[in-house]
Amino acid sequence: MFGLLGPNGAGKTTLMRILCTLLEPTAGRIMFDDIDRLRHPQRVRELIGYLPQEFGFFKRLNAREYLDFAGGMKGLSAAERRRQIPELLERVNLTDAARRPVGGYSGGMKRRLGIAQALLGQPQVLVVDEPTAGLDPEERLRLRNLLAELSVERIVLLSTHVVADVESACSRIAALDRGRLKFVGSPSELMKQAVGRVWHLDVNPEEYARLQGRLKIISARRTDEGFALRVLSDNNPLGRGAAASATLEDGYLCLMDTGPAAQSRGVPA
Repeated sequence: MFGLLGPNGAGKTTLMRILCTLLEPTAGRIMFDDIDRLRHPQRVRELIGYLPQEFGFFKRLNAREYLDFAGGMKGLSAAERRRQIPELLERVNLTDAARRPVGGYSGGMKRRLGIAQALLGQPQVLVVDEPTAGLDPEERLRLRNLLAELSVERIVLLSTHVVADVESACSRIAALDRGRLKFVGSPSELMKQAVGRVWHLDVNPEEYARLQGRLKIISARRTDEGFALRVLSDNNPLGRGAAASATLEDGYLCLMDTGPAAQSRGVPA
């Protein structure tokens, strides 16, 4: 599983749509092994299953009817649809709900049905765009585990702005910001961006108000005396901070820190 990480508006969805042949690029080249995506888009479509960030269903259809319709649109024969649909419903844990109208599904169930749709035709590459957006914690975890399971058999390209979505399952990560690639590497390499730059700092309310515009505060927790802060800084803040272990999210925040201080450190803008 390969994670594409970036804030909202970074260009992730645009890139996904270009890869999946829904948008034409203005320049550049895209290769799927030896297949040129610009010259042979239909061959690329046969390799890819796509779950967009926003997708719609016919609310009165049940899951079996919807997948039968989607399979027909993909050019699968009736016999092939009859074979694949029960397997996919079982794979995404929707067999018991397969006869219910899709309009009554929860957000997580709709996402899982969307993944089943993307898997019709047994694609070699599964592209999923912000699949956990708007889901509750339990459904988010279930979907992450499902994608990790699917990545055993195929390449999964996961686009998200949530660091936790890529932390547990992705062996490689790319970070995109304002249309530019800022990082490609392993999660541990991204985490190293923050090593030696994360501090715990206890402050009173007056100090907290004064420091908000001066320090990169990752988190603030209220205490009896004031606030316990987790801070990103090159130097020991106020001379009394305690060094803290870096996380993947800390590394990502360091990478995306493009203010004057970050630029002076050589972080690419």
